[in-house]
Amino acid sequence: MSTRPLFHPPIDSITVTGLLHALSDPVRLSIVRELRTNCAGMNCVDTIARVDETMPKSTCSLHFQILREAGLIRSERRGVELSNQLRLAELDQRFPGLLDSILEAHRKELAKPPRKK
Repeated sequence: MSTRPLFHPPIDSITVTGLLHALSDPVRLSIVRELRTNCAGMNCVDTIARVDETMPKSTCSLHFQILREAGLIRSERRGVELSNQLRLAELDQRFPGLLDSILEAHRKELAKPPRKK
């Protein structure tokens, strides 16, 4: 059985617009936040347990595909699962501090109490 090769864009083709688009979804932003704290990487089973227990595995796979094609993560096949890790060193070299700034802003946003209407 042949598997399709995974696309990982070269670091010099990654754009801020592409990164921001991929991170505009709250689930993907949460996945990246979890990956930032978990250097060993995560697969869909790990992600569903940590991010959203109701998420179907197919939806999780799609989120990882979008993050991979935007250049945020690198995926590696391990048996039937994919292990996903942030391309943090490469991203920091291309856009110093950008990802950590986005994640910090998101953390502060989550910590704010909801505004009353």
